[in-house]
Amino acid sequence: MFKFMGNKRLFLLLAAIMFFIAIMGFSLSVRGGATWPEKFVADTVAFGQGLVYKPVRSVAGFFEDVRRLKTVYEENQALRLTLSQYARDTARLNDLEAQNARLKEALEFTERQKRSHEYTYRIAEVISESPDRYNRVVRINLGERDGIRMDMAVMTVDGLIGRIVRVTPFTSNVQLITDLNGEEGGVRGFAATVQGRESESFGIVENYNAEEGTLLMTKIDQNDELKEGDVIVTSGLGELFPEGIVIGTVIDRKVGDFGLTHTATIEPAAQFSHLREVFVVEVPGLE
Repeated sequence: MFKFMGNKRLFLLLAAIMFFIAIMGFSLSVRGGATWPEKFVADTVAFGQGLVYKPVRSVAGFFEDVRRLKTVYEENQALRLTLSQYARDTARLNDLEAQNARLKEALEFTERQKRSHEYTYRIAEVISESPDRYNRVVRINLGERDGIRMDMAVMTVDGLIGRIVRVTPFTSNVQLITDLNGEEGGVRGFAATVQGRESESFGIVENYNAEEGTLLMTKIDQNDELKEGDVIVTSGLGELFPEGIVIGTVIDRKVGDFGLTHTATIEPAAQFSHLREVFVVEVPGLE
């Protein structure tokens, strides 16, 4: 009985305190001023709220920062993916445009050549190159099944680059004219003349200077009017290369070793590196 009465008194005391705090809060909201007990209670409540609010705010801010960081990371990854895809698409487009330009140039080249020679030009793609600049061989994607035969001339839209030295059913090897020094399977010299004066000039292209990237034409008659700036083409003599294929341009002429003939330095018209598309020249009636 006494225990119940004691608990009842405690309950009533707590209820009275809560009622008192509520009245204080209400009166603070109504009146502009406050008594010192009211101020004390208000400050105590505010202090307690501050102790609770600051940690809660910090924790909430931390999770908000984590959420924002995750969002930024995801957006960054999406942007990286978009930029990567854009770079790939741009590179692919540039490659297609370059290939289209080369093929257009190749088509125009074959049309021009058909008007001057009755040759058939089979366009081929270079699938591999040897790194040796002194004995270079390139492999193309045409072979026996495409009608490719040994010793056919090979050129680019700019000029002569070599001849077929090995043929398989699906591929062929091209020995470049940069190998003019008697190497096994290499070209050992071929007849050449001046474009537009085919019956007046004659010489043999028989050496390549790898350091300077030039060809040497020898056995030029001292009375030959060949001069700097002349375009040198194959003469067709010797049956190694058909006539009329551009070799290069004369950049220098000198007296030969014994003074009986002259030599000429030729800058090749074609590039011998980074080859992409080439033409195999088929001469009608030549088996």
